Amino acid sequence: MAVIQTVRGFTPKIAEDVFLATNATVVGDVEIGVGSSVWFSAVVRGDVNSIRIGKGVNIQDGAVIHTLYEKSVSILEDNVSVGHNAIIHGAHLCEGALIGMGAIVMDHAVVGKGAVVAAGAVVLSGTEIEPGALYAGVPAKFVKQLSDEQTQFLSVRTAKNYQMYASWFPPQEDLE
Repeated sequence: MAVIQTVRGFTPKIAEDVFLATNATVVGDVEIGVGSSVWFSAVVRGDVNSIRIGKGVNIQDGAVIHTLYEKSVSILEDNVSVGHNAIIHGAHLCEGALIGMGAIVMDHAVVGKGAVVAAGAVVLSGTEIEPGALYAGVPAKFVKQLSDEQTQFLSVRTAKNYQMYASWFPPQEDLE
């Protein structure tokens, strides 16, 4: 059963149809929208500041979403995909952004609509990634502008696939 915990008087607000893997952790000032999913060993830790997760967002296995105390919040707009073992720390991910496996996005960074952060990239604090751009490297730098077709294939398809994957799992109450 997923860990859902109240911290400092804040209880996570999770839409009814959100898929939470059996060992996912969601604590504190967190809101998760309809059709989203938090996968195995992922942590959404709203203990020190707020985390807002839109509709159709997938937070894949081992990912961590956190913030800075009184200094940053994490906002993940609709249809964002956060890859396995990625870290989002006080950043704003705009609609349809795709964060690759093992990438790190630091405080006050903004990842534009449909933008892609490559696997293993490190997006430094305060970086602003343009909509539809591909960034890679350490620190992450602009690689190229993605076409609308590439954005649809990478970002939209990934978000939709994760909604399908979540449907394969029985509701948690059926596991008890």
